[in-house]
Amino acid sequence: MTADAVMLKLEGLRKSFGGVAATRDVSLAFANGSFSAVIGPNGAGKTTLFNLITGRFAPDAGRILLADVDIAGLDRREIVRRGIGRAFQVASLFPTLTVAEALAAAVQAHQRRETVKLQSFPLAPAVSRAGEIMEMLKLTRVAGILSRNLSHGDQKLLDIGLALALDPKVLLLDEPTAGMGPDERWQMIETVQSLWRAVHMTLIFIEHDMDIVFKVAQTVRVLSYGTVLAEGTPDEIRRNPKVIEAYLGKSAAGAPA
Repeated sequence: MTADAVMLKLEGLRKSFGGVAATRDVSLAFANGSFSAVIGPNGAGKTTLFNLITGRFAPDAGRILLADVDIAGLDRREIVRRGIGRAFQVASLFPTLTVAEALAAAVQAHQRRETVKLQSFPLAPAVSRAGEIMEMLKLTRVAGILSRNLSHGDQKLLDIGLALALDPKVLLLDEPTAGMGPDERWQMIETVQSLWRAVHMTLIFIEHDMDIVFKVAQTVRVLSYGTVLAEGTPDEIRRNPKVIEAYLGKSAAGAPA
């Protein structure tokens, strides 16, 4: 697949809860190897969109095409197997395992070796891949620390690592810098950028820090009330009157307050 081919395509996605529309006819295309941000006010439908892509919810209507194959409504584990990975706003970890053990376990499980005997865990290929992931995410320094004892930032990195262990074609990051101070936020996003450059996967992240979004994203998609309000380059989005009115405000967009 070429770098400019579409890896993930959403066509007319609709999802309602109790009569309230969370997404309404959302259609978007994400190029192979692209680095995109999804932004919008609270309740805009961002997390619902991720939940639809990953199979947590089945859409009421529409298609989700991964490399031209419709995955909408498939079992969540099947969607993971086909190449969708996700790291959450609240990290989901193996609290009683060390970082190295947790990553090796995730790799080994993904390789369909869940039933190996205890004395065979971890297998050498899983250990090797876990080491590669720790290097990419700068987690080698905490390889022997229990997951539950990690700092907030390192827990977020480990959660990304667990998603990487599934060898995704598309990686979804739900607010990777949530709960962090300014310096830690930039360190996190720089690590994510470095990861993206190294792996060349399609990476989509939800983020509320507009300084980060406008600096690192290639393309920005804006959701509002479950619909696509706008999409374009950071400069285009920053200057879009509809986005300024609905979400950014003049000050955040860089216009006179």
